[in-house]
Amino acid sequence: MRLAPLRFLCFLLLLTFVYFVSACKKPPQSKITIGSKFFTEQVILAELLAQHIEARTGIPVIRKTNLGGTLLVHKALLAGELDLYVEYTGTALTTVLNESPLGDSNAVFHRVKQLYSDRFHLEVTEPLGFENTFAMVIRGDDAQRLHLQKLSDITPIAPKWRAGVGYEFLERPDGFRGLAQNYGLHFAESPKVMDLGLIYRALVDHQVDIVAGNSTDGLIDSLGLVALEDDRHYFPPYDAVPIVSQSTLGRFPQLRAALADLSGKLSAADIRRLNYAVDAQHQDAAAVVRTFRESRGL
Repeated sequence: MRLAPLRFLCFLLLLTFVYFVSACKKPPQSKITIGSKFFTEQVILAELLAQHIEARTGIPVIRKTNLGGTLLVHKALLAGELDLYVEYTGTALTTVLNESPLGDSNAVFHRVKQLYSDRFHLEVTEPLGFENTFAMVIRGDDAQRLHLQKLSDITPIAPKWRAGVGYEFLERPDGFRGLAQNYGLHFAESPKVMDLGLIYRALVDHQVDIVAGNSTDGLIDSLGLVALEDDRHYFPPYDAVPIVSQSTLGRFPQLRAALADLSGKLSAADIRRLNYAVDAQHQDAAAVVRTFRESRGL
């Protein structure tokens, strides 16, 4: 039976409308996306979470690693581009929440957990078991020759030294400016800003004399470097914690138990070994994580 032209036109419009509405409805997400900042440890931690979640829950995981600095990754999480990543409590408190770095590890963790829930609808889960604090690192021969062990030891010689830092450390409230003020450090010139992946090579090559690294970096020991003691306790606690959106937990309730499995499972010595395997031995991060998980029965 033929439709009249008007009825046929209406029929086509109805079909178009139904198709448009259907296309606009996003299907329920069947995958989760895990991100990381732009350095080796973050890539390793993202891979650890991804492998464990896939094995424990069967949920497929998309990896988006080496995205950039703290605020970029945080914004990606808020925008729904990521479901999960690992942050450090002191960084969350100072850089994201713009709060003063006060309190011990437990107090900082609970403060961050409460504020992330209230402000961002994000869940801060239990710490993985290690802290990655900033480390001001010097060459081992300088430490031995000048008898340097603590940050306060370098105050008198800082005017002859050049510092190297990552961009984020230069800008963040718990970074370079506060450190220099706290210890009375006046270097020979403004700090050189460089990629974190190049910072230790610049130190070894005498392009700079002190750098802002991380306490869990595997290259510190392998290159014969020395991390100075923060004897005035300038840096706050930086416990590694997975952060996940509450909407993602609502879609995948089994994710909570999977993340709980990893609570306290990774020591500072563990993460240093993993970082060393990737940075110094040039092993594949996924393979390194797989071996670690097998060794721990995860």
